[in-house]
Amino acid sequence: MIIPYQDKVPSLGENVFIADGAKVVGNVTIGDYSSVWFNSVIRGDVDSVTIGRRVNIQDMTVIHENGGQPTLIEDDVTIGHSSILHGCTIRKGCLIGMGALILNDAEIGEYSMVAAGALVTERKVFPPRSLIMGSPAKVVRELSAQEIESIQESALRYMEKGQEYKGSSKK
Repeated sequence: MIIPYQDKVPSLGENVFIADGAKVVGNVTIGDYSSVWFNSVIRGDVDSVTIGRRVNIQDMTVIHENGGQPTLIEDDVTIGHSSILHGCTIRKGCLIGMGALILNDAEIGEYSMVAAGALVTERKVFPPRSLIMGSPAKVVRELSAQEIESIQESALRYMEKGQEYKGSSKK
């Protein structure tokens, strides 16, 4: 469901799939071929939320900004089920594991993986290609080229699945 807030209306790129029960509110921009899955909430009521192309936001995820700190998610990112992203930056090609929490002013470097259940605390900045785990989250090691390729394949599969759902909903 697309919900305007005050004078802000969400902006969707081409072929974006929004699943039943998902809510996109206010100052939110979503890039081409991205998908927002069942019962997720993306809320841009104080600042902006900008989501790149081919991003998949899986079921029951919450994405919000923090007054004065927008949320930015670059292209080709996978965000696992029940994650919470708040006023943070996710660089291109990342995978955010199920149930991860990423807090204000945190930044995840490109082609990184945040493990399921990790807690990324405020203002924490991680370099590219990092495997990030724990509570509080820390870099465990650098990701291999094969791991990064696997993350990108996962993002592509979700893009394709979103387009399948989008096509099915027209019937």
